[in-house]
Amino acid sequence: MAKRKAFITGITGQDGSYLAEILLEKDYEVYGMIRRSSSFNTARIDHIFGEVELVFGDLTDGSVLNRLMRTIQPDEVYNLGAQSHVQVSFEIPEFTADTTGMGTLRLLDAIREEGVRCRFYEAGSSEMFGKVLETPQTEATPFYPRSPYGVSKVFGYWITRNYREAYGMYAVNGILFNHESPRRGPTFVTRKVTRAIGAILRGEQDELRLGNLDAKRDWGFARDYMDGAWQMLQADEPDDYILATGETHSVRELLDEAFGYVDLDWHDYVKIDERYFREGGFRPEGAVLLARIQWARGDEAEARKLVDEVRRQQAAARAEGLLGDRLYFRLHVFTIHLPLLRERDEDVGVLADHFRRRFALELQRPHVRSFHEQARERLQVIEELCRIGGPGPVVELGVLLERRSQPVAFRGGRSHAAEP
Repeated sequence: MAKRKAFITGITGQDGSYLAEILLEKDYEVYGMIRRSSSFNTARIDHIFGEVELVFGDLTDGSVLNRLMRTIQPDEVYNLGAQSHVQVSFEIPEFTADTTGMGTLRLLDAIREEGVRCRFYEAGSSEMFGKVLETPQTEATPFYPRSPYGVSKVFGYWITRNYREAYGMYAVNGILFNHESPRRGPTFVTRKVTRAIGAILRGEQDELRLGNLDAKRDWGFARDYMDGAWQMLQADEPDDYILATGETHSVRELLDEAFGYVDLDWHDYVKIDERYFREGGFRPEGAVLLARIQWARGDEAEARKLVDEVRRQQAAARAEGLLGDRLYFRLHVFTIHLPLLRERDEDVGVLADHFRRRFALELQRPHVRSFHEQARERLQVIEELCRIGGPGPVVELGVLLERRSQPVAFRGGRSHAAEP
C-alpha cells in the first residue's frame, strides 16, 4: 500500500517541525517547502533531516506552488508558513499580508488549478479575535483583528472557507491559541523569558526588557496542537476548529513561575520597555495604564477591600518601574440601594444619567477607548441590576490610574485625583 503524502509549508518552524515528526511516526511521506537562503535554517528538523524531502519554494511565488502541487500530488497539505510575529507585522505590513494572507490564496489556487484531490489545513490564529467580542471565544465568535498579522490571518480563514464552499474542497481552518515549546522562536515572550533566565544564571545578562506584563494569553504545548491539526484532516467532513487550553495567564504569572523555578526574584531583572507595547494596546505615556471597574455585593466595607487591593497593585506597579512620578489616582465609590430603586423605575434613568456624567470626560478621550467601552458595559449591568433588584446594596468601584501633568476633574462632580 502506497504511503500517504503530506506537504508542509513552514516546516522549519516550531509547528512544522513537530508536525513532520508526527507524520513520520504515522508512516507518511513528508515534503517540506523551504525558502532558498545563503544560511541554513533547518536546526529544528536536523534530527529528521534524512527522513523528509525538502523542496524550494515560497508562498509569494504562485508558479512554484503550482509546480510543487503538480509534481508531488500530496494527500494532505498543511499551510503553516507565515510571517507570524505580531509586533513585526506592524513594521512590515505589506510583506505580512503577502505571505500570510495572499500566500494562502496562492496555495489554494494551485491545488485547484492542478486538480489535486487533497485535504487542506490552514493555520489560523487567536490573533484573529484581537479585541474579543465575547468570552470565551468559539468558532462562531466574530473576528476583530488588531494587527496586520491578525488581519492577514482573517483573510486566510475566509478564503479557505470560500474555496471549501465554492469548489467543494476539503479545506479546514484550525484556530490555534498560543502554543509554546523549546522550539519557539527567541523573539516570542515565553522563549525570551526562559533564554534570559539562562543567560542571567550564566552571568551573561543582567536585565530583561518586556512590555505589558498584564497581557494575558492562553498558552498550550505546540506538539499537542499539531496532533490536533492532523486529527482535523481525518474527520469525515471539513469544518473549522478552535484549539486552546481554556485558561489564560498573564506575562506577570509567567515571570513568577519561571524566575521562581530558579529561586530568582524577577523584579530585580525585568525592566519595562515602551518599544514592546503593541499598537492598539496600552502604552505608558499619555494613556490609561490601568482601568478597572470591580463589583462587590454587600456594604461599603467590601468596596474598601477593593480600594486596598488597588493601592497594593499601584505600589507593585511603581516598584516595577511602570508608573512615573506624575501619576494621579482617581477613585469613585458609589453605593446603590436596589430595594429603593426597584420601587421607582424612573430612578433607573436618573442613575444612568448620573453615571454618564461621571464618565463623560473619559468617554470623549479616544486614547482610552477600551475604558469607554468598559464604562458602557458596566452601565448596562447597573441598569439591569437595578431592574432585577436583590438583597442589600450593590457597591460599584471605578478605578483609573493615568499619567498626566495635573489632575483632571470629572464633569458633574469634583475630582478625587491625588498624587499617590
